[in-house]
Amino acid sequence: MTLPTSPFPSAPLRLLHALSWALIFPSYWLLDRLAASFLATTREKRRRPFSALCATLTAPFYLLLTLASLPLALLGFALWAPLQGVRRPFVYAHRPGASPGGEWRPQGRSYCFCTANLCLLPDAAARVGNLSDTQGRAREAGRRIRGGASRPQIKIYIDSPTNTSISAASFSSLLQQQGARRASSPTTPPSPSPERPPDGEAEPAGGVGAATDDEDRPPAPVRISVSAPDDDNPAPDDLAASHESLTNHALSRHLRRPAGQPGRGPGRRRHADDPFDREVSAFFPANLDFLCLQEVFEPRAANALRRQILRYFPHVLGDVGRAGWGEGCGPGSSFSTADWSSPAATPSWRRSFGATPTGGRRAGRQGGAVREGDSSVRCEQLDLLLEWGGEFRRATSRPPGAAAAAASPGPDLVAFDVVLGDLNFDNCSSEDKLEQQHLLFTQYRDPCRLGPGEDKPWALGTLLDPSGLYDEEVGSPESLQKVLENKESRKEYLLYPSSAKAPANQKGRKGPIRGNGRRVDYILYSEEGLPADWKVEVEEFSFITQLAGLTDHLPVAMRLAVSTGEEEP
Repeated sequence: MTLPTSPFPSAPLRLLHALSWALIFPSYWLLDRLAASFLATTREKRRRPFSALCATLTAPFYLLLTLASLPLALLGFALWAPLQGVRRPFVYAHRPGASPGGEWRPQGRSYCFCTANLCLLPDAAARVGNLSDTQGRAREAGRRIRGGASRPQIKIYIDSPTNTSISAASFSSLLQQQGARRASSPTTPPSPSPERPPDGEAEPAGGVGAATDDEDRPPAPVRISVSAPDDDNPAPDDLAASHESLTNHALSRHLRRPAGQPGRGPGRRRHADDPFDREVSAFFPANLDFLCLQEVFEPRAANALRRQILRYFPHVLGDVGRAGWGEGCGPGSSFSTADWSSPAATPSWRRSFGATPTGGRRAGRQGGAVREGDSSVRCEQLDLLLEWGGEFRRATSRPPGAAAAAASPGPDLVAFDVVLGDLNFDNCSSEDKLEQQHLLFTQYRDPCRLGPGEDKPWALGTLLDPSGLYDEEVGSPESLQKVLENKESRKEYLLYPSSAKAPANQKGRKGPIRGNGRRVDYILYSEEGLPADWKVEVEEFSFITQLAGLTDHLPVAMRLAVSTGEEEP
């Protein structure tokens, strides 16, 4: 299936759509500004105490101009509405010169997935959630995403019985800029080392985490491994943008921490019940492979966001859905970014990674999100998600047709099957019991879930209290990270189930609160359909605060390791 690069199949239709939108846009913009003038955010109220008076004075002008532009808008709508019947979903964009990525390594590899709800709505609608400046938020969100993802992936291992692996991403400031884009020997922490081991690893005689209560104990050796991003054409300012904050944050959290003393809250650590790292991170994961963005509704914001993330992701799939009428139609509200090769015509997609020994292709599937509605509607949507996934699995597991048999005679091998996005229900609210017990969670694994209605103790809610988005305590990625790592302070800034015995306004609440907030953003994975000797394991799971002040959702990320039975050549 060839991906369309435009929502319309022909140039005349594209021209007609552009004309219809040009006629509609003045009324759309004026009406948006009219409504937005009466919906000031808490930040604007603090900075402009007379904003209500200004809105009263400017509202009549917006209203008159809106009424004057309505005839043009009605004409534009008459042209626009019929065009939506032929509008195509899944519009593909790519960076010039981008080549297919993801060469398969014989023993498998790891893939990093991330999902984020950006709330890029028309400005008036965004202000209902205490968000404003949709265009500016789109540009800044794209800049932060690529700034975090384009960092090198660094892992620090300490050979000590009291310490486990230390957060890798925090030490990117220790790298030289010219070596940050390729696998190379890293710059070690400021301690002398008698020799530099080969293959990009350093093992100094002392260093991070070496301090102990027993001063006679020899310092623990440190190993540093560096993995450069796969981006072949990075933006030159990506690392510089976060260099200073990375340095301050990383050194204060790790270089000065004595051995055996973990950080507050659910910081990066491993546990016997969960053999993977988990953390609250101030940055998007390095070497991010797949990114799924929801609520990218506003067309101008979508274009601004696309321009930013194309500087890191070479392939972007947008307009996931139809803006029209009838069954199966809805607004194109998601962006998916990755090295896509063959997406299906449903919310499940596929990425190819190379040839199998029998001539087929190794592929990965990734799912979408569930819209807001009552429990019965959401359960029907989850049923459809499983049904579409099954159809896609059957379609891609059989050998290709006769026309393609010569080039690819074997079936596809599924490397991973992932569902991610904002599912609009949590695992703690009593009113979401039907969704919590859905069959989806028997076919897909949720790394944060113990069972229906019960999350693991380290799992966090992903909905922030809109009224506190601009508080100084959570105004930056680092400060929001500190708040969420503290069990008590995060109660003021996360949304909890409405059934909880707490006032509607969360500020100053007292009394016990069950759980860690409403977690509506999910990353699930399945091992069904994988070859018998293949194995999928979670390596890392993180809650991300890098979009502090830009959205009322916390992005979540998961790194999934795929291992095969093949031997290294």
